Amino acid sequence: MRRITAGLFIALDGVVADPQNWHFPYFNDEMGAAVSDQMGTADTMLFGRTTYEGFAAAWPEREHAGGPDAEMARHFGDIRKIVATRRDIDLQWRNSEVLQGDLIESVTALKQEPGGDIGLSGSVSIVRQLLSANLIDELHLLVHPIAMRSGMRLFEEADTPLPLTLLRSATFKTGVVHTVYGPGEILEGGYEQARESLS
Repeated sequence: MRRITAGLFIALDGVVADPQNWHFPYFNDEMGAAVSDQMGTADTMLFGRTTYEGFAAAWPEREHAGGPDAEMARHFGDIRKIVATRRDIDLQWRNSEVLQGDLIESVTALKQEPGGDIGLSGSVSIVRQLLSANLIDELHLLVHPIAMRSGMRLFEEADTPLPLTLLRSATFKTGVVHTVYGPGEILEGGYEQARESLS
């Protein structure tokens, strides 16, 4: 079965909105290597519409420019790209297609197909749905040492918890902590006990 890995830049308070406004001062070679490791093994990328349009506007230009990002840009261009959207979209980037049918059913079937990893970068709404359906094998969070104090957060309020298992972690020189989580299980009595102690 194929693995799905998702990577997100996230602030200490869980904000994932508009990372272009706060993320870049913390970018270094360590973070670049972490992103490359997560996305470099993928032969398929899965996007929400907004993230796809942002990638499609930036990465082909980087490929043509031939700079330090050109190799990664070429990799992104060459692999299969699937966009989960119900709106009309200009699939201007080569090897792009629209996901057909229900998101969860289609991604479940996609995982059964032969091939390598399926990578997500950003696409918060897609990540949320796939996490709830237990379809993400590795959630890479690059936790930045800043609290944005407003903006969309990764985890919405819900009636049930979402347990995760820490697979590995590393701290970068900038103070960014790279944590990788897999699916988890609620420890017996743990959630109910914690909830009762707070009430």
